[in-house]
Amino acid sequence: MSNISSNLKYLRKKKGHTQQQFADAMEIKRSLIGAYEEDRAEPKYDLLKRIAEYFDLTIDEFINENINDSWKPKLKSQGSNLRVLSISVDKDDNENIEMVPVKASAGYLNGFSDPQYIKDLPKFQLPLPFLKQGTFRAFEIIGDSMLPIQSGSIILAEYLDNWNDVKTGETYIIISKNEGVVYKRAGNRFKDNKELKLISDNKVYDPYSVSSEDILEIWKAKAYISSTLPDPTPEPTIETLTNMMSQMQKSISQLNKN
Repeated sequence: MSNISSNLKYLRKKKGHTQQQFADAMEIKRSLIGAYEEDRAEPKYDLLKRIAEYFDLTIDEFINENINDSWKPKLKSQGSNLRVLSISVDKDDNENIEMVPVKASAGYLNGFSDPQYIKDLPKFQLPLPFLKQGTFRAFEIIGDSMLPIQSGSIILAEYLDNWNDVKTGETYIIISKNEGVVYKRAGNRFKDNKELKLISDNKVYDPYSVSSEDILEIWKAKAYISSTLPDPTPEPTIETLTNMMSQMQKSISQLNKN
């Protein structure tokens, strides 16, 4: 008997549910619960996440731990395994890329962990090699704080389950209680500080920090989609050429000294 089957049976009984009651809670047929508990079948990924979330477990705990009366959950480090992520899948059980437009950003703060909210978001698939591993979501950004990426661009980002993996200088979508959905560059690592410094590429905007308690999700930026094409590179002027030559001469002089 697999851990899934034994854990499901133990946890269901501990909750005091019959198979029918638990099936109703999961909105599936009772016969499926019997098949899972008898190890004749295993739940698909989306259902597996819902079951783990129902019992306040991570998927890793539900699948790999032998849960019984003597089992105790492992202490979770800061920024790691903060919660079970709600996702949606297509008819072939492939994860969708959910789209969070600007007008849905406020609702996302309340619905990010609600499977029904996530299910109702616009969704799509992209046949790109780097999307085959990981969980991805698309966020529309607004404003000029991250120029040259224009307002209205779509940031394609990968879910970061361990916040200690945040790297200084790289860009992320940060979901926080006070700031909402923002796209910024990380100014420090979590293991160095209990708050995260956020930096705009547009230097008109000052850096600021958010505490780890305020942060709900972090998504690592992987690509962006924009309807605004870049302007051509301007022709070099006498001034820029002179500056380049001056810098080259300084570099050569420094090399000769060494």
